[in-house]
Amino acid sequence: MTYQEKRSIVSLISAILIFGFYCLYMYPRYPGGGLESMETFRYWGSFVLILTLFSIVAHIMISIIFNIVFRMTTREMEPKFADELDKLIDLKAARNSFFVFIIGFLLAMGSLIIFQPSQVMFIILIISGFISDVTGSVTKFYHYRKGV
Repeated sequence: MTYQEKRSIVSLISAILIFGFYCLYMYPRYPGGGLESMETFRYWGSFVLILTLFSIVAHIMISIIFNIVFRMTTREMEPKFADELDKLIDLKAARNSFFVFIIGFLLAMGSLIIFQPSQVMFIILIISGFISDVTGSVTKFYHYRKGV
């Protein structure tokens, strides 16, 4: 497997683990108040904000650890440049990831139109963000494996 394929797999696994562990951490903290209470909005706002920050920091740390382990095990340096194929694959992955998130965003806004509770909107947004992250990693792995 190439460096890019391994990096895509590590990114996919880390996205799943980060999201899973964070959800397990935050689930017991859900306020049991009314459906539209300020505490509920505060919970979902902090859920999204902290998940974003935690995910960024965790991905950076995992990337650094991956590069160290890759260098130690293979005695190779990670590629310092991106050729046209890498850029094309990154663009395709970003396109697919954004497409999934936009669909999720539209579904979240649609849930408000059909009078669903605001929690449904937040859950759809969070899940669409997670699925878009997974979609980007899977797209990169697929194109590095099968070609463009």
